[in-house]
Amino acid sequence: MVNVGSLDRALRFIFGAVLVATAFLPPLSGWVAPLGAWKYALTAWGAVMLLTATFRVCPAYTLLGIRTCPAERR
Repeated sequence: MVNVGSLDRALRFIFGAVLVATAFLPPLSGWVAPLGAWKYALTAWGAVMLLTATFRVCPAYTLLGIRTCPAERR
């Protein structure tokens, strides 16, 4: 059962990749360095975004009853 549509999936993947990259790439890490420990929270959020994009299942969407993908064919 998937609940993440194609556009939502692409946006999650891009946003998640940017959040993870900001912690590890030197040119980008300067942006999050002043945040202190919050940079780890941003990295974790990016990892969650990447995982939900990969598996096309968002637990928050399940709890709230949201689906951004078209109905599955049976």
